[in-house]
Amino acid sequence: MNSSESQAPCLLLGILDDGWGGLGDRARAHLLAADLVIGAARTLELVRDKLPPAAQLRAMDGQLGQVPAWISAARAAGQRVVALATGDPLCHGIASWLTGKLGPEACLIEPAASTLQLAFARFKTPWQDVRIATCHSADAGEWFLGAPPTHGLYKLMRSIAHAPRVALFTGPENTPARLARALLTAGYGATARLSVACCLLLPEEKIYTGLALETAARMDFPQPNVVLVERENAPRHPLFGLEDAEYIQRSPEKGLITKQEVRALSLAKLRLRPDSVVWDIGAGAGSVGLEAAQLASFGHVWAIEKNAGDAANARANALRLQIGNYSLVEGKAPQHLHAWPDPDAVFIGGSGGELTQLIALALQRLRTDGRLVMNFVTLENLATATATLQQLGVPWDVVQLQASRSQPLLDMHRLAAQNPVWVLTAHKTTSATPPQHEENT
Repeated sequence: MNSSESQAPCLLLGILDDGWGGLGDRARAHLLAADLVIGAARTLELVRDKLPPAAQLRAMDGQLGQVPAWISAARAAGQRVVALATGDPLCHGIASWLTGKLGPEACLIEPAASTLQLAFARFKTPWQDVRIATCHSADAGEWFLGAPPTHGLYKLMRSIAHAPRVALFTGPENTPARLARALLTAGYGATARLSVACCLLLPEEKIYTGLALETAARMDFPQPNVVLVERENAPRHPLFGLEDAEYIQRSPEKGLITKQEVRALSLAKLRLRPDSVVWDIGAGAGSVGLEAAQLASFGHVWAIEKNAGDAANARANALRLQIGNYSLVEGKAPQHLHAWPDPDAVFIGGSGGELTQLIALALQRLRTDGRLVMNFVTLENLATATATLQQLGVPWDVVQLQASRSQPLLDMHRLAAQNPVWVLTAHKTTSATPPQHEENT
């Protein structure tokens, strides 16, 4: 038997704000026998007056990274260690992190009831169908339309986009009021409600149910609290295939929206996965990028558009469709592309005269097995693109798409031909190694 096996495991003990009174006999016995008790300062105060004078209490506020070393040193010295955590340490608590640092064999876990369980009991609603999330983290700042995945509220907002009921833990900066403002910004004002459980098990406990976002955004909620976000009667949009007229676009029409038939083929050629990272270069009204964002709902779309009016339309379309995994910048590619993550798929709908440069850059940055899809209506651009791909040694195929749509003719219908479009697809394989390219920024 090695020395680590002979050491007593650390007990990770769940505790709620009713403190000692809420603990069972087993939990109390562990605390009374402990040589070292670790926890947040406010949590230690819940048990301090019940512990023997010989017990050492150590607050981990601002020193979380040192806790594994404290535990390891105490165990090596033969001491019995209890680490306190709120509620169930395995539900957005420190248990998974701590066992990852120390190894599962170094820990025992005794959970209390989760604060989520208590909150839903106060809300008097079941919770087996909820998605659990958190924003109990560093100050995330206010949410804004087009926020990137690095934003502190991004994961939470994606959870809310995917699930009609989301329960979450908040923090001192990322409050229920900030969340309400974020949901208003994202366009959920008519469909979402908040329920908030504050100071559970404390004398000042307060419960709010079914708050309108406009009301919650102006309130000051006591800490700590747990939130339930519920969305009802949310508008349902297809993943792709919206009619052209459903998009806000320039009027009169100037051909700056990718038509539905071409959009469907282009999206198929991109071969998107649920977590794909997509570039949309020359976004126009945003039709391809926004439908790509819905297909890659666990990924993100990065779009660029040089025309201010079209960029504004694309943002308006994103808001109306409540698409939160879509970031658009106004500018002329290749500007800004250096700051984007490497893509799984790239769509070029407009090149602004930089086609050869953009093809080389896209193929340089594409991940292996990625796809580059381009739409062309002129022979000259098609010829430039195929020649560039041929020179780079990248396999490609082209489809000419000619669609005709029915139109009324007196009491009958005729077919009106649309302009032909070439859909060019390049596939970055392991054998394709495009030359390095200096990007203009």
